[in-house]
Amino acid sequence: MKFLDSLQPLGLLILRIALGVIFFTHGYPKLMKPNIEMQHMFVQHGLPAQFVYVAGVLETFGGALLVLGLFTRPAALLLAVEMGVAIWKMHSSGGIMAVHLYEFPLALAVGCAALATTGAGLISVDESLLGSGGRRSRTPKKAKD
Repeated sequence: MKFLDSLQPLGLLILRIALGVIFFTHGYPKLMKPNIEMQHMFVQHGLPAQFVYVAGVLETFGGALLVLGLFTRPAALLLAVEMGVAIWKMHSSGGIMAVHLYEFPLALAVGCAALATTGAGLISVDESLLGSGGRRSRTPKKAKD
């Protein structure tokens, strides 16, 4: 399994790019081509119409940040929360057992939760800025004697 462990940075890069592209392509139209039908859909599900723009900003810029691997943990956490809200408010009409109604946002939420907990990986801007793929070392500093 050491071989698979050596591919972890590549796996995190692929996950970040895939999630980032999906979020970007769903968010960009919400910002650039807002339409009244989308706002009505949000209102029908109990959300304010302006949340179309909030979702657009989160998805567009969050997706771009994931692709770059910049501020990956907070971006992924915000996107996971957004997908949780989407599942709760938009896709849960059939109950918890109707997985086919919310499987796509669930997969996105779980992927983002994984990135939020693991960090961006070695192939990322976070790694070059912070080291450890966006994770700060938690080892206590030695006290000087």
